[in-house]
Amino acid sequence: MERLNYTEAIEKILNSFCDMVVREGTEVKIIRDRESGNYLVILAGWNDGSRVYGISVHIELKNDKIWIQQDRTDTGIAQELVEFGVPKTDIVLAFKSPFTRKFTEYAVT
Repeated sequence: MERLNYTEAIEKILNSFCDMVVREGTEVKIIRDRESGNYLVILAGWNDGSRVYGISVHIELKNDKIWIQQDRTDTGIAQELVEFGVPKTDIVLAFKSPFTRKFTEYAVT
């Protein structure tokens, strides 16, 4: 069985996420660094006179696994990846402590 292309899966999911996030006065940008395996979704702009800036999603490909470093989505990037066909054993919830990860359905490292 051919292994799923994780880069392609990540990019499709992040593109879909960005299409759904629409905030007046705020830009949603995907930063892709395929060489290092890092993918970021950044929100930047203004909302009611207040500055909006932050990383909504940070995904890193390392050691043949998808490490979710940051996930501030409603649905959860891990669930999106599973629905795309990525096995839970290849997804690390890096935003959780190593101790806590063993109690999830996902990879520990």
